[in-house]
Amino acid sequence: MEKELKQQPSNCIKVVLFGPESTGKTTLSRQLAKHYNTVWAPEYARDYLQEKWDNEQKTCETEDLLPIAIGQMKLENELAKQTDTVLVCDTDLLETKVYSEAYYKGTCDPILETYALKNSYDLYFLTNIDTPWEPDDLRDKPNDREAMFNAFRNALIEHKKPYILLKGTKKERLELAVKHIDNLLMNKI
Repeated sequence: MEKELKQQPSNCIKVVLFGPESTGKTTLSRQLAKHYNTVWAPEYARDYLQEKWDNEQKTCETEDLLPIAIGQMKLENELAKQTDTVLVCDTDLLETKVYSEAYYKGTCDPILETYALKNSYDLYFLTNIDTPWEPDDLRDKPNDREAMFNAFRNALIEHKKPYILLKGTKKERLELAVKHIDNLLMNKI
């Protein structure tokens, strides 16, 4: 199982969109991938949990977290082989860890936690809660946005992950993210 959660070496810069539900991560991931003419790793949990909801009318349970983490890393590792510039990740295992702790009484599977902290990324983009909350089958914390945002920010700080706060309009967020990714690319040469 550890092998399945391990990040494989790659030649690309990896950035992560990180933050609470309904804060524009997927939209910005797509925009950044298009801007850089590269691939992006979508959030594996979204399809996994939507299928669970559609088939069983059940939401995420603790036993879903490791399969979600394994699926996310498989997707990321496959896509990282397809680019030597930038891989935009709509989420990572640290995000799964934050959700695990928020939903399951402060607990996280030790193997998931190990790889959430061991896998590394060049930069995290923490998405602010200044976007309107949009409901769907999976989103369930419209009244806890500030607490969830603080949990995500605190995880980045506690684990010393490099991050930039993205706020404002979609255009402002995209411009700021591009500026920082361009800097990473220039330093890569």
